[in-house]
Amino acid sequence: MDDLYREQILEHHRRPHNQGTLTAPSVSLEGRNPNCGDVINLQLQLDEAGIITDVAFMGRGCAISQAGTSLITDELRGKSAAEILALSSPFVMELLGVEVGPTRIHCALLGLETAQKAIASLSSK
Repeated sequence: MDDLYREQILEHHRRPHNQGTLTAPSVSLEGRNPNCGDVINLQLQLDEAGIITDVAFMGRGCAISQAGTSLITDELRGKSAAEILALSSPFVMELLGVEVGPTRIHCALLGLETAQKAIASLSSK
């Protein structure tokens, strides 16, 4: 792993972006990775047009899961629900800057998958 990307992951793990809670989220969802014990609670605020206006999360887990969630939350603000649902694992790998192995892929994707499930839950209401 390139040292620059390793340092980025560790920095996002130590000081995650968008960590906290929202006053009145449009949706809040817990995401878990039972293989590693990672857990996050992701909150999204959407406007009337379905654009993410604010995002926050709280969580605990390995460096990859927390850094991946921190990085993905940076990208969610300003995107539409459809744009978020269209994101995939290569997008997260590009954000992380590294290819993670099969045992860590669920850690890396926890934030994205939780965001997508949160958006889908709004559609089903």
